Amino acid sequence: MTEPELIVIGSGPAGVGAAEAFRAHNSTLPVRLISADPALPYERPPLSKDFLRGETDDVALHPRSWFADRGIELMQGVELDRFDAEAGFVVVDGEPHTYHALILAAGATPSPLPVTGGERALQLRSLSDAERLRTAGSKARSAVVVGAGFIGCEAAASLARRGVSVTLVAPQDVPQEKRLGREAGEQLLRLVEEAGVRYVGGVSVDAIHDGAVQLDSDVSIECDLVLAATGVAPNSGAAEAAGLNIEQSRVVVGAGMVTSAPNIFAAGDVALAYNRTAGRRIATEHWQDAADQGAIAGASAAGVDAQWDGVPGFWTSIGDSDVKYHSWGDGYESSRLLRHDDGFTVWYERGGVTVGVLTLNADDDYDLGERLIKEGSPAPVGTR
Repeated sequence: MTEPELIVIGSGPAGVGAAEAFRAHNSTLPVRLISADPALPYERPPLSKDFLRGETDDVALHPRSWFADRGIELMQGVELDRFDAEAGFVVVDGEPHTYHALILAAGATPSPLPVTGGERALQLRSLSDAERLRTAGSKARSAVVVGAGFIGCEAAASLARRGVSVTLVAPQDVPQEKRLGREAGEQLLRLVEEAGVRYVGGVSVDAIHDGAVQLDSDVSIECDLVLAATGVAPNSGAAEAAGLNIEQSRVVVGAGMVTSAPNIFAAGDVALAYNRTAGRRIATEHWQDAADQGAIAGASAAGVDAQWDGVPGFWTSIGDSDVKYHSWGDGYESSRLLRHDDGFTVWYERGGVTVGVLTLNADDDYDLGERLIKEGSPAPVGTR
C-alpha cells in the first residue's frame, strides 16, 4: 500500500475545491485526486450552453500545471472499487491506497429513460457526453429533448441556436411547474419558446425508435437525435456498501461535511449536508454549492473548523436570458410573481418567511432574496 494521504474521490467542483482547500491548510501531506473521468477536471455549466453551441472548447477548471504546482496528484480514468472505513484504505482498479482522510465527491450519474429504446437517447453530464451531443447536433436537422429541468431547457435552447428544430417534451404543462409553480413555469415556457424551441407538455415518452420518439398521447415525433435530461442519481453506492449513513440516496454529513465515519467527508451531489442557517439537511445539485461544500470538506479534513451556512443558488442561461435562483430547495407554501419591464421576480415563502427567489433581469432582487432567506425574513410586498 502507499503511504497515508488525503484521497479525494471525484474531480468535479467539490473534489477540486476540497483538494485546493486542504492544500491551503496543509502543505505537507500528499494529496491524491482520483476520478473515473479521464478528462482534465472541467467546468460543467458550459457543457449545455456555449460548449454545446460550439462557441468554446475551453472548459478546463485549471491547467494541468495548476495541480502539479500544488502537489495534487491526478489519477484519471480509474474506478473506485470500494473503501474500508474501519481499516482506512480505498481500492482503486484493484490497487489499495491507505488514507489519512478521505473525501467523497463522486457526484451523480444521469438517470436513463426507462422505456423501450431508452438506450438510444444521448445524455449530458460529462465532457464526453457533451462532445457526443455537440457532434450529433452539428449533423441533425431535428431533435427531441426529454425533460424540462434547467439542463433540458438550456440544451434545447442551445441546439435551437445551432439551427436544429427542437421539441422539448415533459410531463408538466409548463417547465418545472411542480418545482417552481405555474407562474414561474409560464415564464420559463416563454423563454424556451423565444429561443426557438417547441414545447409539448403533459406527456411522457413511451418508446424511442430509430428516428422517432413515441409519446403516450399516441403522437410520434420524428427526429435525428434524442437527449434525455431526466435527472441524476447520486454515486453513493460505495459509501453505502462501506456502512456510512445514507438518506435519500445521499451520504449524510454535518455542516462540516463529516460523515458517520471518522476521517471521512462527503460533498457535492453525493452529500446530504446539514446547513447551519437552514437548521436542517439540504440536498443540492448546483455547481457553486458543490464547490462551496468541497472547500468546507477540504478545510475540515485539514483540521480547520469550517461550516456550511450559505444559501444555495445558481444561474441558468436559456437562449439569451439569464435566470437566477436562490432557494433552500425543499419546498414552499406560496409564491408570488412580480413582472418588470424587462423581466420578473418570483418570491417563495413558507411559514411566513422567504425560502426562495427566482429572477430574470432583477439582480437586486436576487441579492435581496439571498439575504432574506438567510435572515428568515418575509418576502417584500408590492411591485416595482
